[in-house]
Amino acid sequence: MGNIGTPELLIILLVVVLIFGSAKLPQLARSLGKSARILKAETKGLRDDEEQPAAAAGPAAEPAAAPSAPSARDRAAQLRAEAARLEREAAEQEGRRPGALPSGEPIEGVPVSDYGRNQR
Repeated sequence: MGNIGTPELLIILLVVVLIFGSAKLPQLARSLGKSARILKAETKGLRDDEEQPAAAAGPAAEPAAAPSAPSARDRAAQLRAEAARLEREAAEQEGRRPGALPSGEPIEGVPVSDYGRNQR
């Protein structure tokens, strides 16, 4: 009952193509890949954070001598730098300059052509 076979996968793929359109599928896959990489990095960071206090809890370790985990601000700065790097890579792949808005994609529900007028 819980097995998904080839016919079911084809039906799911057809529904996805109908919902998102074939032109948006590469962008959707790229976005999904970025999200998976970020999730993997965050879970690794959480595991590292859990292992550091366990290693420092030994009787010979002094609190001042134990390496401290990166602060929230440091981690936020690292994530911003990673996001900027990913944006530059995506812009290069799409043939646009970094920071430029992808053409035709709505931002906050407003078409890109109208978005700049509302920001002034």
